[in-house]
This record gives sequence, C-alpha cells and structure tokens, in this order.
Amino acid sequence: MLLQSLFAWALAIGPCIAQNSTNSTWPIHNNGLTTQVEWDHYSLMVDGQRFFLWSGEFHYWRIPVPELWVDVLQKVKAAGFNTFAIYTHWYFHNPNPNTLDFENAAHNFTKIFDLAKELGMFVVFRPGPYVNAESNAGAFPLWLTTGAYGALRNNDERYTEAWTPFWEKVASIVAPYQFTNGGNVLTYQIENELGSQWRGTPSNKVPNLSSVEYMEALEASARAHGITIPFQANDPNLNSDSWSKDFYDGYGSVDIYGMDSYPACWTCNLTECDSTNGAYKAFNVIDYYDHFEAISPTQPSFLPEFQGGSFNPWGGPEGGCPENSPADFANLFYRNNVGQRVTAMSLYMIYGGTNWGWLAAPVVATSYDYSSPISENRMINDKYAETKLFGHFLRVAKDLTKTDRIGTGKTASTNPNVVYSEIRNPDTNAAFYVTIHKESTVGTREEFYINANTSKGAFKIPQKAASIVLNGFQSKIIVTDFNFGSHSLLYSTAEVLSHSIVDDQDILALWMPTGEAGEFVVTGAKSGSVSSCGGCSSVGFYPQGDDLLVTISQSKGISVLTFDDGLRVLVMDRSFAYEFWVPVLTADPFSPANETVFVQGPSLVRSAAYSSDGSTLDLTGDNNGTSTQIQVFPPKSVSKVTWNGQVITTEKTDYDSLIGSLTGPALDSLTLPTISGWKANDSLPERLPTYDDSWWVAADHMNTSNPTKPETLPVLYIDDYGYHVGNHLWRGRFEGSASGVYLSVTGGRAFGYSAWLNGEFIGSYLGAAYPDTGKLTLSFSNVTVNSNSTNILLVLQDNSGHDETSEALNPRGINNATLISSSTKNFTSWKVTGTAGKPDTAIDPVRGILSEGGLYAERLGWHLPDFDDSEWSSASPSNVSSSAGVTFYRTTVSLAIPTGLDVAISFTLKASPSNAALRVLLFVNGYQYGRFSPWIGNQVEFPVPPGILNYDGDNVIGLSVWRQEEGDESMGVNVGWKVTEAFASSFEPIFDAAYLQPGWTDERLQYA
Repeated sequence: MLLQSLFAWALAIGPCIAQNSTNSTWPIHNNGLTTQVEWDHYSLMVDGQRFFLWSGEFHYWRIPVPELWVDVLQKVKAAGFNTFAIYTHWYFHNPNPNTLDFENAAHNFTKIFDLAKELGMFVVFRPGPYVNAESNAGAFPLWLTTGAYGALRNNDERYTEAWTPFWEKVASIVAPYQFTNGGNVLTYQIENELGSQWRGTPSNKVPNLSSVEYMEALEASARAHGITIPFQANDPNLNSDSWSKDFYDGYGSVDIYGMDSYPACWTCNLTECDSTNGAYKAFNVIDYYDHFEAISPTQPSFLPEFQGGSFNPWGGPEGGCPENSPADFANLFYRNNVGQRVTAMSLYMIYGGTNWGWLAAPVVATSYDYSSPISENRMINDKYAETKLFGHFLRVAKDLTKTDRIGTGKTASTNPNVVYSEIRNPDTNAAFYVTIHKESTVGTREEFYINANTSKGAFKIPQKAASIVLNGFQSKIIVTDFNFGSHSLLYSTAEVLSHSIVDDQDILALWMPTGEAGEFVVTGAKSGSVSSCGGCSSVGFYPQGDDLLVTISQSKGISVLTFDDGLRVLVMDRSFAYEFWVPVLTADPFSPANETVFVQGPSLVRSAAYSSDGSTLDLTGDNNGTSTQIQVFPPKSVSKVTWNGQVITTEKTDYDSLIGSLTGPALDSLTLPTISGWKANDSLPERLPTYDDSWWVAADHMNTSNPTKPETLPVLYIDDYGYHVGNHLWRGRFEGSASGVYLSVTGGRAFGYSAWLNGEFIGSYLGAAYPDTGKLTLSFSNVTVNSNSTNILLVLQDNSGHDETSEALNPRGINNATLISSSTKNFTSWKVTGTAGKPDTAIDPVRGILSEGGLYAERLGWHLPDFDDSEWSSASPSNVSSSAGVTFYRTTVSLAIPTGLDVAISFTLKASPSNAALRVLLFVNGYQYGRFSPWIGNQVEFPVPPGILNYDGDNVIGLSVWRQEEGDESMGVNVGWKVTEAFASSFEPIFDAAYLQPGWTDERLQYA
C-alpha cells in the first residue's frame, strides 16, 4: 500500500514523519541547476534563508491598462504579501498560429517584472499553456478548438506543434527576469491542475503516458529556452496525487509539488463543488496535513491556489457572494492552514479584475471581482484588511518557516468546544498554538485557556487576564517563545501583528478584537508603564522571575506600553489594526524589521522613504479626504513628515512617535455628468433580403475535425470558419415554400439567438443561466415565404465562450438546421460572418483578438473613438424599437476628475422591465466592458478603470441593444454611472491613454 511504502522509505532516512518529530535530517532539495532556490520538508529557502511564500494572484490581461498594475501591486505589497502569482493567456498573445504578440499595450507584461523588483516582491510565474481561470476555453487559442489539433493537453504531435512557439517565446521573455539572473521570478509552473499523471488509482502508479510525455515536453522546452528556476505544479484536488517527486521521481514530476483548494467553493453556485469538497458547509475547514505528509513529505506544504473568494456565475446574486468567504473566512482559514504546517500559499484571487471583451468562459459573466481582498474597482475592503493582519504576522514570524506538529491537530483546550494545533520550531523551541472551534462550522462565543509549554516551563495561559475568546468564525494564533529582534515573548494571548526595529530598538505591535483582553510576558523586562492609553483598561505589570507579565484590555484605539529596556509595545483593537501599515523602506522581499516603519491611521500607505539626511519621512498613500489622524514611529532623527509630497504638521510624543493630521480635498462634491445626447443606428441590416453578403465566408464544409459531429450538413460550427468570439451571423438560403425551421444552436451557458426570414422576425431562444444549447421549432406562418424564389434565413447567435478543460472542443454554432416542409427540402447554401478582419486575425491588435464580436456595429467600428456619427438620428436606449433586432447607441461624455484623487467609477445599467428580453453590450472608448442580460443575469454595475475611461477628457460610450422579442411592450435600458469610492491618493489615474484607445479607420468599411 502507498502509506506503507512511504513509511518504509521514511524509516530509511529517520523518523521524520512522526507528528511530534524534531528530526533535522530532512533532505534539502534543489533542481540541480541552482542552489539559490532550495527547499525541504519545512519551507522554501531563498539564498539560504527560509521563506514563507505568501502570495496573491492577479491577471494582467483582466486589467489591460499597464499604468494600473502598479496600483494593484502596491496594495498587494502593503497587505504584507512577499510574492504575487500571474497567469499568462495563450490566446491573448497568440491570435492565430502565425502571430505572437508580446508587444502591444497590455500584451507586453515585462513591466510587471520591473514592478516586482521595484516593490520587493517575488513572482510565481504560471504560463500554462492551459490556465483555466474561468477564461474562454481556459485561455486556449480558439483556433485550437476545432478538433484539428486533437484532444489537447496531451502528447499529440499536432497539439505539440501548436503550443511550441508560444511556450518557447514566453520562456525566452521570462528567462532574464528569473531570480537566478538577478530578477524576482522565483518559480515557474508547468501546466495547470493537470491531475492526470496516473491511469486509474494513483497508488497503483500506472503512468498515463499521454499526460506524462506532455509534461516532460513542456519541462524540456522551458529548460532549453533558459528557465533555470524550480518548476512547480498544482494538483487540482486531494485525490489525483500527480507530479510529486516524493510520490514518484519520474514520469514528468516537477521540483515542487502543490495542491489547490477552495473549501468554500470556487463559484457562488455551491453545488458545483460537491464532487470535490462534499456537500457544502459554511466555514468547514479541510485537512491537508495528512495529504502532504503522504504525497510530498520532503517538500514544503504548498497551496498554489487557496481560496481568496469565488466567481459569480450567470444567474448568480447581484454583487456575487462575498458572504461565502468574508473577512472571517480569511481569519479562520488562513490561520488554520498555518496550523497544518503550510508554508507556501497563494490566494486565488487577490485581485480579480474584469472579463472585458470576450475573455470569459461560459461559467461567468463580465465581473471577475471574485469577492477578492482587492475589489474589481481596485479598492480595498474588510477582507483585505483582515488578510493584511495575517500577512504582517507572517512577515515577522520567522520561526514559522520550520515547524513540526506536536500531537494532533485537535488538541483540547480547557473548553471542549475549542481545540488547537501546536506547531513548534525544533531549533528555537518557538511554538504557535493555532486555536479553532472543534467544529469549525460553529461560530459560538467560547472562552478558554490553553496549557502551553515554554522554555521556562508549562503554563495555563492566560495566568491573570481574562480568558482567551473565540467569538464567531475565527482562529487565534497564540505564540510562545516568540523571538523578535533582541527580545522575546515567553507567550502572548494577544495576536502578534508586526515588529519593527528603529534606532536599534524593538517596537512590537499586538492586536485583539475590540473589547477583549490579552496577556503577554516580556522576557528579561523588569518594569513597564503605559505611555499612551487609547482605549486601554485593566493594564497590569507583574514581575515573574526574570520576566514581566502584562495584562491589558483594549477597546477601540491604540495604546503604547514602554519597558525598562527600551522596548515599545503597541496594542490596538481590530479597527485600528485595520488601518495599521508597515511599509518597507527597501526592495527586499524579506522585509527586514530594521527596514520598516510603523504607520497608523491612513486608508492605505503605499510607500515610505527617508530623506538623504534622515530628517524627513516621506509617505505616500490614500486617505478618504476627511481629517485623519496619522501616527508614525520613525527614528528620533526624523522631525518632519510628508504625505503625498505635502508637509504635515506633527507633534512628538513622549514615546517618540509623531502624530499629525491628514486632510484632503472634499469628496462629497465629486459628481459625474449625466450620460445623455445619444444617437442611434440600425445594427442588423443583415436581416434584410437586400443585404449583400457576397463577401461573407461560405459555410460549406461537409466534414469537421470536431469529435462532436453535427446533426445536419453542411457543418455550421463557427470555429471551423475562423470566427470565434462574440456574436455570429448565419445566412441560410432555400428555394420555394417551407412551413418552418427546426434549429438546435449551441453557444455556451447564458447564450441566446434570434432568427428572421426574409427580414421578418420569427422567434428567439432567450437563454438561461446553465443550458448551453437552445432548440426551437420556428413557424413561418406569420411571415412571407417566397414560394417561387429564394428565401433567406438569418440566425444571429450569441457565443458566451468555449468551455474549459476537456470540454474546450465542445462546438459553437448550429448543430441542426432542418426545414419543415410537406416534402423534403434542404438549405441550398449557408454563409457566415463574425469579427472584422481576416478569420483568426485581430483587426485591433492593441485591444486584441478577444476585444470585439461580429455585430454590424462592431465590424464597422461604431464603438471606436473618431467614428463619425453626425448623420445619425437622436434616440435614447431607454426606449428601444418595438421590433426585434439590434440597435447601436452612441454618445460622447467628458469627464474632469480633479487631480490628486483616485476614483472608482461604475456604469449602471437598468432594464425596463427588469427582466426584459434584451442582450446589451457596453462599450467605453472601444472596449467592451459589460455584457448585460437582464433576462438571465443580475449584474447591473460595471466598473470601468482609468485608461479605458478617460478621467480628464472625452469618452465615447457605445451601447448595443439586441431586442429578442417583438411586440408592443416598451423595453429599454437606462444608462448611468456613479462614483463608488474615492480617495485622496498619491496614485494618479489621469494619464495619456491614447495608445490604448486607437480610433476608427476606413479599413472597417469593407466589413459592412
């Protein structure tokens, strides 16, 4: 059996797998190419220094404005992360087999590596080639989905030839930025959640050679093109046991094994996760310890994707489901992972962004907010603040990088409803007691004590203060023998927040929920005093041998305690901790304590630097525009503080901090102009029999490589004809009479279609959140059929994207088109069109291949700046035509956002009636930034970032409104926008974005 064989192997190297082992004989691994990045059972080691990899994922292609990447990454850094992870997007860069684009606008991602170096963050680079990510076909190029390249993600030579150019180019781009070459890219992921190393039960170790040879080819190619950093992989779940060298050293196994987990489900539709997680239970933690001990015992326990939130599917609740993974989730689950000896973890997502254009897979709509710590509109939230508390702790808890579990993960406290996992550093004896409700799904208020073993004996703690409390869905990490600088805490029931060294003196920050009590023991201290009581009570100092025991209760505020040896301890409640920042003065990802400064008060601190003479502390960041108290703890030499370049008046306290006040411009007067002045034009002339489709592609294929064969011929699969995204138009001709047509059309979840015969509407499939195929029998009884001449059927279909994983080949298009007639009658021909430009070619290389679909307005560039709409008639989208069809509305609105403000702006779309049978596309300066389907979805707010939206200038706003029903009922869309958040900020969202917004050219006219 697997466990028996692993146990025998472990005995050969020593009794290391025992939960209470303190054996130091675990092997240290590297990849044979560098010793700069190594690892063992405990953690990664970077240049010989142990490292807790704390990362968050963001996708540059979901925020296609390079000027905004620094804003997101500054916020990631400010939350205590030392690393971020990014996927590439194969199709975004490889629109056809002969074109690679790593240069135009957001296609050039190397700026991200420069930012990582500048900010002092490592990068986990995840190039795919398949990435999933709820992206269209999982980021496969859609020209790959015809079936001509085989089943994909295997050793098929056709597939290999497809990925090779992209894969080689990406490796050559990344190679100079590797840590081994002086950059900050630390690890390189091979593929994504490909849990198929084995055929059948993994313990039998029967290799799946198709996947094995694929992984081996990817690895060999990356190495051949300069990648020398370690390879990592991410197993999709606890069951597939793929790619760990500990499990099997060969068959494509990578250097560092990881396993992904979403305990609260990756989607708001919780039932989709039952097969992986079991039936959903809120706040139900999962055991990973046993899995890693069995599958990767000589490697760090690594979660390359751990839940940062979840995506909102079509039909999901407005605003997503943040209640499934709120701030309490961050508190409970991230700490619980530490209790299971996880020392490498990346949140998916830290910032989700937007599925602009046709980026999305059918499972998700426009928003990819993901209920992330940084919201889709780039603003931070309570989950961010809670995550920051954890991240700052990880920075200073250096002993966490090497621990053994003592006992089980559910050692009983004095309260049977509370248990803890004790993990202990075998070298320093520092221990971390990770407390949790025995049943994590229970959020009752529980008081308890723990029996802690310290270097000075066993204690039932707290000794004098009120008991420890778990109140709600939360965890607390109680430290013992916690070393920081030249000091040590024998224990603390208040949680450690951070540590800084200023003027060679330690400053420690502790926090606790508002109104709770804490107790800590400072070793070697003789006396202490309260230098500032901001909400403190029940403060006591009790000598205990050579140490000093301190008790304190903390209401809202921050208190400062000073000790006889120069130590300062800051104690604050959660609300003040949420606005506590530890900016790093250098670009060292390890964030040494003597290169940090404590700042409390602002909404965000982005950076800190001292003047050359050391007299001034320069801070940058955000505040909400009102008077905000700021307190900093700099060296004594600092007499002046600047905030975003402006000197602020400060006073020095008795405990050597500086306190001042931040003021900013008033935000309540910030208003946006009304969106008005609409003009309109018909965007569906193709329905008319007089329309000239001579330039369209003949849809005449009588066979297809797709494994799913159509029910009727010719093949009417859109990808077979070189069109892939957005709306597609099919025109079928037949001679003489027929009474109707049967249509079976596939377009992915939430898609729809409408049909016209000889210019007259015959019906629509309105769509639904989950079906991907719509079958209708449409009667010709109410329209004119040309009994002695040619009839033209127009089918306009939506395409919500290709499915992911093995289902990427599922076709899009018409599966069955059968005329209904008293005698056999067939269509005589079909033609098709889609996006402007040659098939498989992006007419707009800046916005890219996924930017626009095939509607008439899009093909002709009506959505673009510089298009001349002077001959259009005035009309409002609030009252669309009563006829089924597509109308395009367009207006220009100027903005003049004041400088010095970072403002989040969202468009609002409100349908009348609320469930109107409309399909609406929102365009802003040429970018499609909203898919609004009130019949199906609930998203009504669509954030649009600066760079897409001109904050100081004109904005071309377009609205494509497809009415799917005909009749007297009034339908329309009211378009508005609003400021959702605004801050006085050092980040300037006003910049020249002209290069991102290429305008109309007459090349478009040929696609009329």
